Amino acid sequence: MKLELNHRAETALEWIENSADELRIDAGKVRGGGWLLDFGVKTPGGLQAGRELARVCLADLADVSLTTLPLFDGVWPAVQVATDHPVPACLFSQYAGWEIKTGDFFAMGSGPMRAAAAREELFEKLGYRERAKPVVGVLETGELPNADVFRFIAERCRVSRKEVILLVAPVTSVAGNVQVVARSVETAMHKLLELGFDVKRIRSGHGVAPLPPVGKNTLDGIGRTNDAILYGATVTLWATGDDDSLREVGPKVPSESSSVYGQPFRKIFEDAGGDFYKIDPHLFSPALVILHNLDTGSVFRFGRTNEGVLRESFGIA
Repeated sequence: MKLELNHRAETALEWIENSADELRIDAGKVRGGGWLLDFGVKTPGGLQAGRELARVCLADLADVSLTTLPLFDGVWPAVQVATDHPVPACLFSQYAGWEIKTGDFFAMGSGPMRAAAAREELFEKLGYRERAKPVVGVLETGELPNADVFRFIAERCRVSRKEVILLVAPVTSVAGNVQVVARSVETAMHKLLELGFDVKRIRSGHGVAPLPPVGKNTLDGIGRTNDAILYGATVTLWATGDDDSLREVGPKVPSESSSVYGQPFRKIFEDAGGDFYKIDPHLFSPALVILHNLDTGSVFRFGRTNEGVLRESFGIA
């Protein structure tokens, strides 16, 4: 089924653009570029802006909502995601797999523009590429992109600069926090892909993760949002096929399968010299994963949440 991810995201943007004041965001044209929506660089943004940002990042193929979790001897705000299209929503769109580097500008790129560029190995592996005009992308950065950034993306997506729509939020903003923590299902899907599991067997996904306090700087923000998933996220996936393969892959999926599990992500990141690629890739996954087999009715549970690390990371006395 052809889902036209960029078209879906563009359609979702219509309400967002008309509700910019309500969402406390800014939208406008960039000279020499396309359309830019600021969700937290020079605007306050907020919880609802973050929810809409995450929805676009998922190509509007998932329900994103704000809820609560029992945590820290009370209730705590959380981000919940549910999708019946986990492969296109999470892997072809939401996964932050594209490094946007041009001049002094750097951002992690996600959203359906990735499917138009199709520069990552997973697109070849899963056999997907999209021709789209315009293309829609989400950038995690504290700097607003200029015309050069639009040109960089346009060339790789084979569109004009005017046909690039970018949504931007830093991890030090409320909206940025929400959209990162909305990646609970995505991290499980990507981990399964890396483990060689046939992700097309996953028919639906649900995830919930605590929303951390906004970090005072980028390093704090990266640490807390990662910890929210690594130590606080619970993801449920509905799969088809045999039980034995689920039993085999299951213990390898949660974050506790990593040799560096058990410390706040900020410390792990610092120990790796600030280089994500030096961190054990098995770490990047939810704390707890539950697999439902649609064919046999079996249920398997792997991993655990870790309130102690969350308390330390979030600064809870």
